[in-house]
Amino acid sequence: MALRMKAVKIAVVGTGYVGLVTGTCFAESGNDVICIDKVASKVEGLKNGIIPIYEPGLSELVIRNHRDGRLTFTTNLAEGIADAEMVFIAVGTPQGDDGGADLRGVWGVGKEIAENLKSPKIIVIKSTVPVGTNAELARRMSEYTKVPFQVANNPEFLKEGAAIDDFTKPDRVVVGVRTPDVAARLHVLYKPFLRTERPFLVMTPESAEMTKYVANCMLATKISFINEMANLCERYQADINDVRRGIGHDQRIGFAFLFPGVGYGGSCFPKDIRAVIHMARAKGIPSRMMEAVDDVNESQKDVLATKILKHFGDKAAGKTVAIWGLAFKPRTDDIREAPALTLIDQLLAAGVAVRVHDPEAIANVREIYGDKLSYSDRPYGALEQADALAIVTEWNEFRNPDFKVMLALLRSPVIFDGRNLFDPAQMEKLGFTYEGIGRYVAHEPVSA
Repeated sequence: MALRMKAVKIAVVGTGYVGLVTGTCFAESGNDVICIDKVASKVEGLKNGIIPIYEPGLSELVIRNHRDGRLTFTTNLAEGIADAEMVFIAVGTPQGDDGGADLRGVWGVGKEIAENLKSPKIIVIKSTVPVGTNAELARRMSEYTKVPFQVANNPEFLKEGAAIDDFTKPDRVVVGVRTPDVAARLHVLYKPFLRTERPFLVMTPESAEMTKYVANCMLATKISFINEMANLCERYQADINDVRRGIGHDQRIGFAFLFPGVGYGGSCFPKDIRAVIHMARAKGIPSRMMEAVDDVNESQKDVLATKILKHFGDKAAGKTVAIWGLAFKPRTDDIREAPALTLIDQLLAAGVAVRVHDPEAIANVREIYGDKLSYSDRPYGALEQADALAIVTEWNEFRNPDFKVMLALLRSPVIFDGRNLFDPAQMEKLGFTYEGIGRYVAHEPVSA
């Protein structure tokens, strides 16, 4: 008879995106998890099934595990860590004024944990932190306690909109540790998620810290690369979609993250690329590639506004533009560094009226712009008497619209597609003026 794996008592400090997903998934695999947050209203909401973020599938898991007693919430850190064998730190590390990660949250939590340690524990940093943070946290905590503890690093690789699958079916699990014992205990914790022979990679904390940043730098580089090539294609009447297919079948290149658009946003890529630039400068090393990746991305966010204002010329003021998609990516309500915000700002500055729709992010945008925008809870509602449509986020519900309805609602049949959802030749036949990113319609027949 197989032995039942013993449940691990876990505390997770921070109930933001990473902390809540981490705690919930550990509870779902049978562990006893207590999530700790200093914001009382958030904790009370979680106790009542109110989830502060939008993430598909998360609400159901939180409610079920809380109901079954495996997942609890508190504002009392001392109480929360008392019986825990492992304490995961999942607080925010936002970009600081100097471009580096602001670690005040990590230092503050570490100090409070140390002051309340009553028994040996493993402290696991889940937050994205610069190289050397694990060592520095251990040094700082040792100033406040004589109770033995160990600090490990366990970077997260969660995609917003697919976080549950990413956690429970990971490509790999990375842990940075100082001792084999800590590695073994973390391996036991993650074993339920590694049943399909996914690798459990053990390394030093410094290597684990760097792994997180290098992964995001590579992905962001691919996005900025394909966007720069798309802009070049437009100037030479080449089609980036054909080019993408032409290079993607090369196994050394592949297709992942080679979809041109209006740039990346969110809470990870922008700040992580800038954190790497800051880390390089701190060691006197140039970071030319990452600086270029960041510069290209910021410029790419201007592309749609440039196309729209060029189309209207000196008649832009007084026009109305509808925007489909406000979140930085689909399946989330996150608008941090979202390209849509750059477009909105530039259109408003030019005197253009803006009508917006997004399946999840409208409330967050309304908090910023108030009555400066018109809001629609339906995609077609945003189109009524608009002079053009701009597509900024590739929500699935935007991929197969009723084009006849769109033609009837728009004052002029103009679409600026920042995610290349539609085929330019088809749109031309339907009677739309259509501009994508790096797309070109060849009017001469092409023989096979």
